[in-house]
Amino acid sequence: MFTKISARYVLGSDGDQHALIEGGEVVFEGDSIVFMGRDYRGPVDVAHDYGQSLVMPGLIDLDALADIDHLILDSRPTPDVAGGHLWSEDYFANRRRDVFTRAERATVREFALAQLTLHGITTYMPIASEIHSSWAESFDELADMTETSRRIGLRGYLGPAYRSGVHAATADARREVLFDEAEGLAGLRDAEKFLDYAAGLADPLVTGVLLPCRIETLSEHLMRETARIARERDAIVRLHCLQSPLEDGLLDQSAGRGVLELLESTGLFGTRLLIPHGVVVNGKDPRTLAPGGALNLLSRHNVSIVHCPLTSFRYQKQLVSFDRFRAAGVNICLGTDSFPPDLVRGMDVGMHLARLVEERPDAGRLADLFDAATLGGARALGRADLGRLAPGMQADITVVSLGHFGDGVVEDPLRTLVLNGTARQVTDTFVAGRPVVVAGTLPGVDLGALRAEGQLLFDRMRGAYSERDFRRRQPDQLFPPVYQRATIASPAVFR
Repeated sequence: MFTKISARYVLGSDGDQHALIEGGEVVFEGDSIVFMGRDYRGPVDVAHDYGQSLVMPGLIDLDALADIDHLILDSRPTPDVAGGHLWSEDYFANRRRDVFTRAERATVREFALAQLTLHGITTYMPIASEIHSSWAESFDELADMTETSRRIGLRGYLGPAYRSGVHAATADARREVLFDEAEGLAGLRDAEKFLDYAAGLADPLVTGVLLPCRIETLSEHLMRETARIARERDAIVRLHCLQSPLEDGLLDQSAGRGVLELLESTGLFGTRLLIPHGVVVNGKDPRTLAPGGALNLLSRHNVSIVHCPLTSFRYQKQLVSFDRFRAAGVNICLGTDSFPPDLVRGMDVGMHLARLVEERPDAGRLADLFDAATLGGARALGRADLGRLAPGMQADITVVSLGHFGDGVVEDPLRTLVLNGTARQVTDTFVAGRPVVVAGTLPGVDLGALRAEGQLLFDRMRGAYSERDFRRRQPDQLFPPVYQRATIASPAVFR
């Protein structure tokens, strides 16, 4: 079946880079694009004209929120409560448990995937907090998520997160990583089992990957085994590191080496490695480009950095700098990491952070940020058929409305979207030619019921922090409200 979509603006491809076509058309048959341009004369079975909209490649999110959010809880702790956001030593040793049942966890995943989808993301690699699990993620949990992803119609690069250690607060409020190697090895077995499961599905929208947690929560043995399995199976590895000054100190205690040395010695640099964040690397320091320097190593080993500008900004961090990493030959892709899963807002913040770092108004070009959200993601995944609208590419397409009065006037459609709008203006998406978001809805998903259930589960997740806190404080003490909730007011207050 031939489907033709048209709009006032189409962001197609001239073969090498994205190119804007006014009054453009995209035609696909099955899962592949067969035409991109104007004045298509071939067969058409279904046609959609989206009017005052921008048709663009589907967005690729490689650190994609797969939770009901944590940033609104843990991105603003004062020193006196920060330790209460971690596990206590006693909780680690004696009381750890799953806050959610398997079915409830599946609901959390559906809530998150619905959010990603409605924000225009067509390809994703998930990230979720493990703090409310008894350890990390299980095979069953990811199998359930996979079925939800397939039902919705997203393109997922999936695997259970695993670790051999967890950040914990000691009785005197110090942060340590406490290890349980048996849990780490069990998690790795689940991860390898999932690779087999994903391959057995033979579904082009499901690819198994290895998703170890933060590097300082992995034993050296777990890193080596991850690298071995990745090489044997040609599997992508995503490993959170180069994101905190704490890493090297903690790793020096557990392994006697820092991040870059361990990536080299364990063989992880020899894998198809994605690293979210990278914010501890100072690309303005010429030493990072010298042999053995951070940018030199990342480029030489073909590492992709998953830049999450909005989340980094909210945690008082920034990539130093987007332009320096690109100039060094490091592939950059984008991630959302937390709520909102909005890569449009992420691109906006990414541009402005780059300008602040470089102190130049022409730093952080929007074209480069958009390339990271599309072409950079495709390169990280080894998918030459993703990230562009051109004949032969997969029909992964996002449609964004520019027709609301609140959008303002349109100068350049992409610049107008990023500076004036958000990804909530997405009206329609297609993944491998299948309609996924239709007129701003997710067919088959009761969003009202899902939102209500998500709120209940979030409230339970928030409440469970008290049992992990080494001082057993109440949620409103660990997460103080912006303003204290009022008691019954006297008439004089509201006269």
